[in-house]
Amino acid sequence: MRAAWRAPDVRTAEEAVLATLPEGTLMMRAAAGLARRCAVTLRTGAPGRVYAARVLLLVGPGNNGGDALYAGVNLARQGAQVSALLTDPQRAHAKGLAAFTGAGGRVLAEWPDHTDLVVDGLLGIGASGALRGKALDFAQRLETLPVRPPVIAVDVPSGVSVDTGDVPGPAIRADVTVTFGVLKPALLVGPAARLAGQVELIDIGVTPLTAPAVRVPDWSDIEEWWPRPGAASDKYSRGVVGLATGSAEFPGAALLSTAGALAGPAGMVRYAGPAYSIVATLHPSVIVSPKVAASGRVQAWTCGSGLSQDQRARDEVRAVLAAPVPVVLDADAINLLVDGTLAPALRDRDAPTVLTPHDGEFARLAGRRPGEDRVGAALTLAAWTRAVVLLKGDRTIVAAPDGEAWVNPTGSPALATAGSGDVLGGLLGSLLAAGLSPVRAAVVAAYLHGLAGRRAAESGSVTSADIAAALRTVVPVA
Repeated sequence: MRAAWRAPDVRTAEEAVLATLPEGTLMMRAAAGLARRCAVTLRTGAPGRVYAARVLLLVGPGNNGGDALYAGVNLARQGAQVSALLTDPQRAHAKGLAAFTGAGGRVLAEWPDHTDLVVDGLLGIGASGALRGKALDFAQRLETLPVRPPVIAVDVPSGVSVDTGDVPGPAIRADVTVTFGVLKPALLVGPAARLAGQVELIDIGVTPLTAPAVRVPDWSDIEEWWPRPGAASDKYSRGVVGLATGSAEFPGAALLSTAGALAGPAGMVRYAGPAYSIVATLHPSVIVSPKVAASGRVQAWTCGSGLSQDQRARDEVRAVLAAPVPVVLDADAINLLVDGTLAPALRDRDAPTVLTPHDGEFARLAGRRPGEDRVGAALTLAAWTRAVVLLKGDRTIVAAPDGEAWVNPTGSPALATAGSGDVLGGLLGSLLAAGLSPVRAAVVAAYLHGLAGRRAAESGSVTSADIAAALRTVVPVA
């Protein structure tokens, strides 16, 4: 697992460490790590060396610019030709600028004709709002160069909202971001994450003592959490998942959610709905019935995909919410919550609930779209509904009522296809039935769903059926 902290928590942790170290120690550590990464980029690309390479520093005020200047000192001592453009010479880091010019670095008035590497040291984690002034001019000029050189951002790409991942205007697009101490949310969530490029974390001896703003699962977490049968397991002890999905109008949703559930760890799948005949034909291992009341006992329900919004659908959602087991509500089940008639049944549940909205469903339920702070929006909805919220998107968010939040790193454009969420819902229900906590089940489902989308895309264009088939190839080995 990796984790990211918001700027105030990072600054508090830095101040505590700074009080115990000689002045400038943290900046020297950061600059050394930044310079090492710059040297790697120069050696592995054009010109293939550090000596005589032309490096341009974009230097803003404060410590972020200081990190860039001291990294420039390091590179100059290795023989690089290092120049700097300053947004405001009066506000540049004074000691860093003196060291830079003392090492042979040049301060320029105009953008140079050629450069092999650009270092973005314009703004750090203390900045807010869109780029403006010379910082904006530099960012726009970078994107209009005939040949764009590699760009390394210092801590975060300039122009992004550090704590939310929003990008309020033009921003630096980095190939690599060298960040210090801990990850920041903008490197993981929202449109800012796409601007960060490859993220390299440099340990400078700073770790906040507060809980992280957001966590990121690694494969080792997924593998550890995946439920595995034991020698004494049977189909019932492995978990039975029920699916209240599909309708006469949308039978495909029933098939796709069933395929997702069958790829999961549960030992049995029960389907309840109008598509029971076709589900039984195409998935003979599934136990089918026409409605929830006739389905038999389950350990978790997935409800809503293709359910429609008629009275039959409303009755089925109410029956699922009345069950004393974990429930996944997706698509039409979420839409049926909007008028408030099912709100008491949702909020009064003792068993866990997971909501899986995309942005449109989120807006209908919450009254507004997630906006610039997707993590904060998901956490607010989780607290209001007393449910775990899986907010689907390029970087899917999993938010719990207690404030715990995760971001999925495996998202893929291949998942943007009709029925993809149906597959996800079936897998998530299977994980809940097998005994995973709602948060872990949602994190694992999103992670593997993303991997399946990537695997399916290796063969060309992707349908939701392809994603369901690929799931079996990416789940951990039992």
